Amino acid sequence: MALPVRATNRPLTVVALLLGMFLAAMEMTVVSTAMPTAVGDLGGIHLYAWAFTSYMLAATVTVPIHGKLADLYGRKPVLLAGIALFLAGSFACGHARSMEQLVAFRTVQGLGAGAIQPIALTIVGDLFDVRERARMQGLFGAVWGLAGLVGPLLGGALVRWLSWRWVFWVNVPMGLGSAAVLVVAYHERPERHDHRLDVAGAALLTAAVLALLSATRSRTAGLVAVPAAAAALAAFLWVERRAQEPLIPLDLFAQRVMAVSSATGALVGAAMISTVTYVPLYVQSVLGGSPTDAGGAIAPMAIGWPLASTLGGRLLPRLGYRILIRGGLCLSLVAAVGLAVWLRPGAGLAVPRLLAGLYGLGLGFANTPLVIAVQTSVPWNRRGVATASTMFFRTIGGTLAVGILGGVLAAALAGSQATPEAVDQLLGPERSLMDPALLRSLSGALESGMEWIFRAVAAIAAAALAASLLFPALHIEGRPVPRAATD
Repeated sequence: MALPVRATNRPLTVVALLLGMFLAAMEMTVVSTAMPTAVGDLGGIHLYAWAFTSYMLAATVTVPIHGKLADLYGRKPVLLAGIALFLAGSFACGHARSMEQLVAFRTVQGLGAGAIQPIALTIVGDLFDVRERARMQGLFGAVWGLAGLVGPLLGGALVRWLSWRWVFWVNVPMGLGSAAVLVVAYHERPERHDHRLDVAGAALLTAAVLALLSATRSRTAGLVAVPAAAAALAAFLWVERRAQEPLIPLDLFAQRVMAVSSATGALVGAAMISTVTYVPLYVQSVLGGSPTDAGGAIAPMAIGWPLASTLGGRLLPRLGYRILIRGGLCLSLVAAVGLAVWLRPGAGLAVPRLLAGLYGLGLGFANTPLVIAVQTSVPWNRRGVATASTMFFRTIGGTLAVGILGGVLAAALAGSQATPEAVDQLLGPERSLMDPALLRSLSGALESGMEWIFRAVAAIAAAALAASLLFPALHIEGRPVPRAATD
């Protein structure tokens, strides 16, 4: 006889889920703020991008695996295991003694982060009906906006008053609190399903991405890595076509909405995450700003995004999908071009702040209709996997862009007279003691490399807008699309 399951305390469970989501959402911006200082302390400027890439790659590839494990063993144990991995990685990151160790521990963090967001949203779907779920989505969206705003400011304050290591250690008490409340408040009786994990697909996709990122190290490495990446990608596609439960269901992309939304999302993710990663580095290394200045430079993006997302949701029934998507991506392109043109030595902090806010507005207007279009283009029983696939492409786009652009920066530094040790010193507390002539030379070397990075980000933003031009005309809630909006 099965034992009765204790009733779930929904309010406390939501609090636990919100706290877990807050940690995952804050991680990118808070680490972006602290990473220039961490590089100055540990050395290893050539591994700067890998501190982000390793985390995002681990989180992205494991998202669908965690989802299927949750169907097999229940949501609660998988989410708790994910939080435990995330906290173990955070604790280890705070004790890293080299950039190589930090990259490895960030990978452990990412393995845990891959469980937090999808499982939290799955629990929300289990606990609430459709109408209640809509309100919960607004609440969780507000948490993402708050985390994006708090992350840079908190990261700057921790680096200034304590140490960059506390950017990772601060996760531990919040994560333990989330797990403790979840243990007490959330109770489930898992429904057992027969699933097969697509481990081969995940391994091949990871191999393809790592090979492509390795190609940026040198021309010699590229001669080997690019064909290896192509072979791994071909093998991945072959496996996915034959897998019973593929990591990425390829048949979804026969629909134009899914194909265009995924391509656009990948480019949007590439431009957004590259901006969040490299603007703080520019502010601190070239403009000579503090860690707090570096975080404040990207904080307006987190303000503009939720505001525009909320407004875009209200305007969608009247304006339709394509106007909002294309209009939002136009704003993002203007911001990206502005960064490439106006972010120069001597620029005031108002420049990146204003452009980051504009960037956030554009992304907010474009993101909401993209997600809703995907969710309404598939039947209910495929809505989850369709949404997860678009998130997957967005993160993969960011992972590849940050890694490849990190290779561009490393190549620019290698081509100058600046030694890695001197660049690391530029980002550390020794900056004020450096010879002014050497300081100008090193800042110039970094500025030259990041000038190409921001040009590349502008090109990626332009490609996202171009991809959105292929977005089809869609009906909204049963209303026909106006004739002027049809293809």
